[in-house]
Amino acid sequence: MKRIKFSFHRMNPFSVLGCSSKCLRIRRCKQGTVKGKVFDVFNKFKDCSSGDFKEDIATDVKGMISFYESAQLRIRGESNLDEANAFTITKLKTIEKTLEGKLAQKVKHVLERPYNRGHPMVEARWYLIQFEEEFSRYDSLLMLAKVHFNYLQLLQKEELQTISKWWKNKNLQVIMPYVRDRVPELYTWILALYLEPYYSQARIITTKIILFVLVLDDTYDAYSTIEEARLLTSAINRWDISAMSQLPEYMRPFYEIVLNEYAEFDKPQPHQWTPYIIEASKKALQDLARSYLQEAEWRLSGEVPSFEEYMKIGLYSSTHDLLCKSALIGMGKIVTQEAIAWYKSDPKMLIAIELIGRIQDDVVSVEFERERGPSATSVDAYMKTFRVSEFVAVQAVKEMVENSWKDINEGCLKPTEVPMDLLAPIVNLAQMTDVAYRYNDGFTFPEKTLKEYITLLFCVSVPM
Repeated sequence: MKRIKFSFHRMNPFSVLGCSSKCLRIRRCKQGTVKGKVFDVFNKFKDCSSGDFKEDIATDVKGMISFYESAQLRIRGESNLDEANAFTITKLKTIEKTLEGKLAQKVKHVLERPYNRGHPMVEARWYLIQFEEEFSRYDSLLMLAKVHFNYLQLLQKEELQTISKWWKNKNLQVIMPYVRDRVPELYTWILALYLEPYYSQARIITTKIILFVLVLDDTYDAYSTIEEARLLTSAINRWDISAMSQLPEYMRPFYEIVLNEYAEFDKPQPHQWTPYIIEASKKALQDLARSYLQEAEWRLSGEVPSFEEYMKIGLYSSTHDLLCKSALIGMGKIVTQEAIAWYKSDPKMLIAIELIGRIQDDVVSVEFERERGPSATSVDAYMKTFRVSEFVAVQAVKEMVENSWKDINEGCLKPTEVPMDLLAPIVNLAQMTDVAYRYNDGFTFPEKTLKEYITLLFCVSVPM
């Protein structure tokens, strides 16, 4: 039952093809990063004369599903995996029309959302439902998996209740009634980052921070005047209670709550590096406020910046820099000084998740943003800079997203620069971003995706 494990990257992705890691020709570069080219593993599936994948392998539907899932772990330069991805998508779409029952459901599901681009908890639940019959000879293991899922569900419901009570007690939705009520949705988002019971405090803290982000987003984007936005940005960058006097009355309680909560974050799990993690999160929040202000300035002026200018700001406004760094708060001793330094160095993996967050949001919301008035998105900026149509711009930025996924996959190849447990929030945040924005703006319109996830995770237990 390998698929019940919550991190697809911890599996050997080639084991599903019946091949060991010996099939890979791997070289280690001087820096210690593992890079590889896949040859023999996939060549056996190809026609020797044409070099194309053999048509007859499409007769093994379950094998094709595994083949497709493996292709999602490609890195830059892996042309075989790129070809495998295109080949399996085409074949599975054709096969789907001829299937019935659970096998048809499996094909439909994997095409809609590959395993490593789904919410880990939801994918585990779906896996239990779809594959239960296949594990009939492992009754004890299946029962253990169900008990484990239901145990986690009870813990997570308790965490959600704690956060909901905290949010209600802060009274922000009375003080700032324009702020959206999205506590379950945002907790579901943070839950994807790490599922382990011992990260309970980390989930609670990071959900509080993403709720701060929600308030900021709604304030800058939909309510404040540009003068008020400038005052709020200045106060956040001063990070001092004395700055509260310069703010409009309705912003002051929120500002005080942010300062007080950050001062409390290191108390539940005191650790020698916690103050440094909190400082990194604080700086990321300040960067976020500045990026929100710049986007508000662009909207006010009707200016569409160059693509380069937009992405410099957009990587911060994706919120993912803040979330990845904030996710370390409460993770305990595993967060070392070296790990903090790695996170603060803007590594390729972190930039990749920021780009995914910014562009996927832009692609699905570009029309909605234009209906609201002048807007600057990555699509608009790309069209202006390279003088291309919207269709060409969308395809170009989508390709950037796919390349960013390859960068994330490469960052997970062993030996990793930091422990995999510290990379997991980045990987899982990318997965949750795909859940929310693959087909639509699932956060702005939660009924399209997140409502179903909330019901599945918190309202319905796994039948025993």
